Amino acid sequence: MTTLSHSEQGSINTPIALTIAGSDSGGGAGIQADLKAFSALNTYGCSVITALTAQNTLGVQGILDVDPAFIEKQLDSVFSDLDIKAVKIGMLSQPEVIRTVVRAIDKYDVKRLIVDPVMVATSGDVLLQKAAIETLKDELFPKACLITPNLHEAAVLLDTDVPESIDQMLDLVVPLLQFGSKGVLLKGGHLVGDKAVDFYHDGESLHRLESPWIKTKNTHGTGCTLSSAITALLACGFTISEAIPEAKKYITGAITHSNKLNIGQGNGPVHHFFRHW
Repeated sequence: MTTLSHSEQGSINTPIALTIAGSDSGGGAGIQADLKAFSALNTYGCSVITALTAQNTLGVQGILDVDPAFIEKQLDSVFSDLDIKAVKIGMLSQPEVIRTVVRAIDKYDVKRLIVDPVMVATSGDVLLQKAAIETLKDELFPKACLITPNLHEAAVLLDTDVPESIDQMLDLVVPLLQFGSKGVLLKGGHLVGDKAVDFYHDGESLHRLESPWIKTKNTHGTGCTLSSAITALLACGFTISEAIPEAKKYITGAITHSNKLNIGQGNGPVHHFFRHW
């Protein structure tokens, strides 16, 4: 029987994406949502866990931060062995954790970096220490090819009121670019209306993305899922401008089919595998 060497096995170019984020014990957001989205979009997912949360569909009951030294070990483990094509960053709750991740981004010369500045959970629970916000803006955002804040996160980043209209939302897009990322995707899903409107600015021009606004309580993990979908598509060879609308279609489908799931007593998750089961 003939066996393949590691190099021969590796001739099949498997797209690999990495998520650096917190764990959601309820499985709907964070690392768990990212890995589900990666898999649903034909990408092999690996992970670096930055925090553990005791969490379910009703809210966050507790957070345990992972020691930065152990986060560094995880980063070195995956980067030294796996051919990672794209990286998504989610929950980083402490300044030293952010700096640890930034050092790894530099060390391993990560080019395709998506940053989802997770600060507030869908339930309203605060997930990011205030002391970490400036570090996030000053040291991590400039490394990103895209940041993906929702309206509440954008308001925190810019120290302003949460937008209540499309016009107010538009006013925040360009100011978000001042933090140094190559692009901004401002998510408008919290605005209730006929359409779910997002704005993508690539540093040169503004693009509007629309999808039907879906009435459902099952929205847990939508932000994590959208940013990880973009990351998966980048790992598969899409450009940013191609990946964003495709990821928008995916998250719209996942929300549309979320009512087929019966998970928990509160805000349930989206249906990551609606195309498969």
